[in-house]
Amino acid sequence: MSAVDGFRPLNETSLVEYIKATPSLSSILGDSDNFQIKEVGDGNLNFVYIVVSPSGSVVIKQALPYIRCIGESWPMTKERAYFEAVTLKEHGRLCPAHVPEVYHFDRLMSLIGMRYLKPPHIILRKGLIAGVEYPLHSEHMAEYMSRTLFYTSLLYTTTTEHKKRVAEFCGNVELCRLTEQVVFSDPYKVSEYNRWTSPHLDRDAEAVRDDNDLKLEVAQMKSKFCERAQALIHGDLHTGSVMVTQDSTQVIDPEFAFYGPMGFDIGAYLGNLILAFFAQDGHANEENDRKAYKRWILKTLGDTWNLFHQKFIALWDENKDGPGEAYLPQIYNNPDVQKLVQTKYIQDLFHDSLGFGSAKMIRRIVGVAHVEDFESITDASKRADCERKALNFGKMLMKKRRNFASIDEVITAIQEVDS
Repeated sequence: MSAVDGFRPLNETSLVEYIKATPSLSSILGDSDNFQIKEVGDGNLNFVYIVVSPSGSVVIKQALPYIRCIGESWPMTKERAYFEAVTLKEHGRLCPAHVPEVYHFDRLMSLIGMRYLKPPHIILRKGLIAGVEYPLHSEHMAEYMSRTLFYTSLLYTTTTEHKKRVAEFCGNVELCRLTEQVVFSDPYKVSEYNRWTSPHLDRDAEAVRDDNDLKLEVAQMKSKFCERAQALIHGDLHTGSVMVTQDSTQVIDPEFAFYGPMGFDIGAYLGNLILAFFAQDGHANEENDRKAYKRWILKTLGDTWNLFHQKFIALWDENKDGPGEAYLPQIYNNPDVQKLVQTKYIQDLFHDSLGFGSAKMIRRIVGVAHVEDFESITDASKRADCERKALNFGKMLMKKRRNFASIDEVITAIQEVDS
C-alpha cells in the first residue's frame, strides 16, 4: 500500500508526487523531475497515464467512482481496479507472453502501475481500421484464451478452490450488472442510453425491440452470463482490449473479469472481428478496395477458433489425470468416453461463443457504446449500410447459432450476407 491515504483522483502534477512516494514505481522511473506524462484514457471508464523517464516507463491506470464517458450521474465502484489487478496477475501467470506485468497496485487509490507497451504497439481495433495484417495474431489469441480459460476452469481446478475463487469475484457485481444492462437488456427495449445511426437505422432498431424470437435467445444468453461460473474470464475481450505489433499481442483492461461462461470471452473477440469485417467497405477507397483485407480478417476469425480448439484440447489431454474435478479419471478414463466428453464440451462452447458474439455485435450498433470501426466512417449513409449488414448477421447468428457445426460454416454465412 502506498503512503497516500484515502482516494483522490490524480492529475499530472499529483501523479509525480505519488510516484516519488511509491518505491515500486520510483525504482523503475527513478526520482527524476523529467517525467513525461501523457493522459491517454480514451476508454469509457478510467484515467490512463503513460509515464516515461530517462530510467524507464510505466502505465498508471486509476479507476474513477463513476463512468468517465457519462459523468458523475452514473456512479461506478472503484473496486473494479482490484479485480483488474488480480486478473492481470493471474492471467499473466498463466500466459506471461500475452499479458503485461503489474508492478504496483494500490487498493485505496484504485490504481495499477503496469508495463508500458511501447510503440509500435497500437490498439488492435485501430490496426483493423487501418487495414494492417498481423500474421501471428490468431496464434497468440488462441494461446491466451486457451490457457486462461482452461487453467481457471474445473477441467484443471478442484471444486473447493474453484468455489473460493468464484466467491471472491462475486464482488465485481457492479461491472457484471453493467454488462447485463448494456449487452443483454438495453438494446431490446427503449432506453435513454441507446443510440444508432439515425434516421437510417430507426426501423432496424425498432425491429430489434420487436423481435420476439431474438429476445427469447438473448434471454438464454443472459441467463448463462449471470449463472454460469465456468472460468475466470476477461469479461470485455474486444479488439479495443488488445494491443499489437507484427510479432506481439498483449491483452489489457480486464476490469470486467469474473467467473463466467468461457464463450463470453471467445464470442466477444470473434464478434468484434466480424464487426471489423463488415466495417471494411466503409473504409475502402479507390486505392484500396479492402477485399484482400476482408479475406485476411475471415482467415483470422477461422484460425483463431480452430487454433483455440486444438490448444484447449491439448491442455485437457495433458492434464486429464490432474486435479480437475469436472471429469474424474476414475469415471472418464477410457479414450472413447474422453472423446465423447470433449466433443460435446467444445460443441457447446462453440455455440455459446456464437451467441455471446452476436449479442456483442447487436449492442455495438443499437446500444450505448459503439465501436470506432463504424464510428470512423464519416458518411452516415455508408456507415448505416455497413452496420445494417452486421446487425442482420448478428440477429441471424443469435437465432440460428446451434445450426452451425464449424467456424467455416460461419465464415460462409458471413460471405453470403456480404455478397
